[in-house]
Amino acid sequence: MQKSLIGITTRNGKDADGHPLTALQHSYIRAVVQAGGMPILIPSIFDEEDSLDLYSRLDGILFSGGGDVSLEYFRGDPHPRIGEVDPNRDSTEIGLMRAAVHDGKPVLGICRGAQVMNVALGGTLYTHIHDQIKGALDHAYPGDLRRVLVHPVNVNEESRAAEIFGETFLNVNSLHHQGLKDVAAPLRVVGHAPDGVIEVVEIPSHPYALAVQWHPEWLTDQIPMQRLFKSFVDAAGR
Repeated sequence: MQKSLIGITTRNGKDADGHPLTALQHSYIRAVVQAGGMPILIPSIFDEEDSLDLYSRLDGILFSGGGDVSLEYFRGDPHPRIGEVDPNRDSTEIGLMRAAVHDGKPVLGICRGAQVMNVALGGTLYTHIHDQIKGALDHAYPGDLRRVLVHPVNVNEESRAAEIFGETFLNVNSLHHQGLKDVAAPLRVVGHAPDGVIEVVEIPSHPYALAVQWHPEWLTDQIPMQRLFKSFVDAAGR
């Protein structure tokens, strides 16, 4: 049986000698492989024609985590903590997201990916949660805490996400300093952190469009996170 081709967005960086590179943590690749998919890395240096050519061959797209989305794409408050803005990555991912939502191609957004989904469809972001939401938890845990569970997420029991996870109460990691503010019209908010920060969104009218604010690719020892990636890869296969 042929495996579904799952495109995964990547970041631009430089190696130790200063040479440009395309990078992605292995955790995303392993999560897709574990779920039965075939990962394909999507460079953010293609022109629009080549990007859309690759897009047409993919069965689904995973929008990975990374730096902040440029204020060029939404009305947000400038903040000194905004960082790792990459114009090429922004334009590539926003174009792919809009195309996938329009075409009904399965998409899964993770952390930055959730923010890209919201911005691409007309929403806005808190540019630094700690300063802009009174009483907010610390969502940007320092150091290598990717496997540390730091807060719960309550998922709407009548959502597609709850059906996918098989649970409505999840314990998650947290590695972000921005979050969804004004939610784009197509999105439905179906999960929150205890402080009200949005953690899960979905598009009810779409065959499979789901995004989470935490990093499930580091938590694939948990059954709900395994179910998330498996449901995404299965949807891509259909």
